[in-house]
Amino acid sequence: MALTPLHKYLYNRCMAVFNKRNILVRAVFTVCLLCAAFVGVSIGFVLAATQNIQNIENIGEQQPALPSQILDSQDRLITEFFSDEKREIVSIDELPKHLIYALITREDRDFFQHRGFSFRGTFRAFWNNITRQFVSGGSTLTQQLAGHMRPEVDRTEISIKRKIIELWWALQIERSHTKYEILEEYLNRMYFGSGVYGIESATQYYFGHSAREITLAESAALVIQLANSVRYNPLKEPNRLKIMQQVLLDQMVELGYSTREEADASFADYWDNFDYTRISSSSAFYDREDKAPYFSEYVRQQLDELLYGSRNIYKDGYIVHTTLNLDFQAKADELMQQGLAEINANYRSTSDRRMVYTEQQFVPIIDLISLAFNIDNVRVAGSKERQNARKVYQKSINPVIDLTAMMFGIDDMKFSAQMGYAMEKKNSQRTTVEGALVALENSSGRIVSMVGGSRFESINQFNRAVQAQVQPGSSFKPLYYAAAIEERKLTPATMIYDSPVVFWNDDGTPYSPSNFKGEWKGPVLAREALARSMNIPSLRVLDMIGFDSAIHTASRLLGITAPDKVASVFPRKYPLGLGIISVAPIQMARAFAVFPNQGREVVPVGVRYIEDRNGTIILEPEKELREDQRKKGMEAQIISPQTAYIMTNMLQSTVDWGTLGHIKRAVGGFTMPMAGKTGTVQNWSDIWTVGFSAYYTTAVWFGFDQPGNSLGVSQTGALTTGPVWGKFMKFIHTNLEPRSFQRPEGIIDVTVTSRSGQLPPPGYEGKTQKEVFIAGTEPKRLDDFVEFEKGRDDITRQRLLESLSLQELSLQDSLTASAGGLRIDPSILGDGASSRDNFLNRSVYDDSALENPHLD
Repeated sequence: MALTPLHKYLYNRCMAVFNKRNILVRAVFTVCLLCAAFVGVSIGFVLAATQNIQNIENIGEQQPALPSQILDSQDRLITEFFSDEKREIVSIDELPKHLIYALITREDRDFFQHRGFSFRGTFRAFWNNITRQFVSGGSTLTQQLAGHMRPEVDRTEISIKRKIIELWWALQIERSHTKYEILEEYLNRMYFGSGVYGIESATQYYFGHSAREITLAESAALVIQLANSVRYNPLKEPNRLKIMQQVLLDQMVELGYSTREEADASFADYWDNFDYTRISSSSAFYDREDKAPYFSEYVRQQLDELLYGSRNIYKDGYIVHTTLNLDFQAKADELMQQGLAEINANYRSTSDRRMVYTEQQFVPIIDLISLAFNIDNVRVAGSKERQNARKVYQKSINPVIDLTAMMFGIDDMKFSAQMGYAMEKKNSQRTTVEGALVALENSSGRIVSMVGGSRFESINQFNRAVQAQVQPGSSFKPLYYAAAIEERKLTPATMIYDSPVVFWNDDGTPYSPSNFKGEWKGPVLAREALARSMNIPSLRVLDMIGFDSAIHTASRLLGITAPDKVASVFPRKYPLGLGIISVAPIQMARAFAVFPNQGREVVPVGVRYIEDRNGTIILEPEKELREDQRKKGMEAQIISPQTAYIMTNMLQSTVDWGTLGHIKRAVGGFTMPMAGKTGTVQNWSDIWTVGFSAYYTTAVWFGFDQPGNSLGVSQTGALTTGPVWGKFMKFIHTNLEPRSFQRPEGIIDVTVTSRSGQLPPPGYEGKTQKEVFIAGTEPKRLDDFVEFEKGRDDITRQRLLESLSLQELSLQDSLTASAGGLRIDPSILGDGASSRDNFLNRSVYDDSALENPHLD
């Protein structure tokens, strides 16, 4: 049947409708598939992300940044190292409610109403992003916490992307934690400026008490730090903080979180008791509790070298086991503070007396000359008044200016005060006596005590025990005496002349040294020369062995091995023998420790081993040092055990009857043998005592940070550093079993004459002493010094007799002539022969005036 046109038309219309519906259906179907795929992917993403929410859901089980603990040799806490995350955890239940109110007023007023997301805050943040006006943030407290807990969130980035990531994790936190759990984690985690994290650490640092006792005004001050701890720092910017603090307290009153009376009273109390004098540049790291700050800084520098790469000593919670003994350290701190106080008082007193004498004796003469010849440049009239005016300004006026500048925010006045402090600091470096003490265990090199100065603070971290480069003076002498003994050119009984002499340097310049106070003693034995610290005999020893040998041994003892360093430290001139080089106290300690360590090198070490936060040992520096020394073998033997023992024995005389003899008596004696050496630089600018037992070696130094000043002739190593050394050594050996210095094979005892160091001849009645020698270096011939003296005295006697006889005849003739020929009764003149005999019977070399020791 053929289709009519009408049928064809209807058929086509139906097919068109069908095709359109098919397209629609397919479109709907496609959309449904896409939606299903999107939902599936989203669900997959959510499920995958949920696997990582364990860190969020177990807030208390995370590993937060922890400070590294520094422990002493008995595992007692010395201090903690932290940088940007110093925290102490406190429960939310222990915190005052006004702290919570201040926090939510400042950061998130809808905190208890929202579920981690605030439309108002988010819109504000979105608008700030669009307009680039970053006036305030839009994150809730929960979002802020999420941003600090998740490493993928860059808090420095201001973008919508960061907000979305924060929001996602904030929702997870709100889903699994109560509001108070979130507040507790927030307050214990967030940064409050000046290197402190967490509310407890912040309160302790800024206000000196626990967060449990925080006041309303203090709460306001701390929550302000969350937004900008630099601009509103309570120590650096108190005036800016004061304005913002008042605004926040007013808002709390408006919201009903505080009464006006409470807010005003707390605000007034805060600022009435505010300490404007606290150092504004301080931080929690430098204000931390530290029982040995100079040693801790030394260890910190060591750790920076040991824990390199991704390891962080400030966050990773390492446990550092050190060599320090806190009991020894406390005593060292006490004695050094006493010693520095005494020497500074003596120095000021001596300086004042010198100034008075100068003003009385010389100033009038100088002023008279300047007036007579019209020389204005040398006129000193009024100088004392100007000097006193500067003192008054620095001590009284400048602090007031600084305080006023901080209170009123006057930058120009603040700059003026800083310039005043800078001038005072510079003058203090020239006129304030500083000091250092370092003690080592001889057998291991372990540092058991370290004091690097009078006070450790953020602006004064100079560790003089390690970093100071000062002259050792006469304490340097044993280092080249050891070279002379090692080469068998010197023994304790070698006779050396203590008399005026001129040495010629390699460049042709003469050098004429003198002894302390210009005294001479003639022939002395090497033992006495070292014990009395005589300069001329010591320089004769240096001349005996030459510069090459002296420098080689001294540099190895001090641990200076690089050729260029050796060349720069040790001048090839005779003043070298008097310690005209630059060394640190720790170097002198390691050098002297070689003597009781049987000549083997001693390398100072401060860190024994390091554990991670789980207690796993990750580094053992001391063990590695021992392995290195074992591999060195004989290279670690700087001098022979026999030389080391001879040097130790000689230095015992310094403590027994030499320049430190009075110290032994002053401390009531020691429980075991001690040895040591004092040192005083030629112009009395640096003074030393370095000494040791069989257990420990201690070096003590006093001097100036800036050279060019003198402590005065009354300040010597024996009189000033000696008492500190003696008392410290007495203390640290109190409970130790007495131990003598180890005597190696190849040492013999021989009796010699005290006059020449030779063997006493038969029938010798003079003074003798038992002396120690390395086998083969002992004297072989008899003492002929007595015969020499007898012959010399006979010649001198004959010449004096002839001279006196001529003088008597001349006197008799003169008296006869003056009396007009009248003869004078000889009884009036006395018995001339008897007088001559009495004179001649006196020893030509009478030592009675030389009994006092040289105090060096």
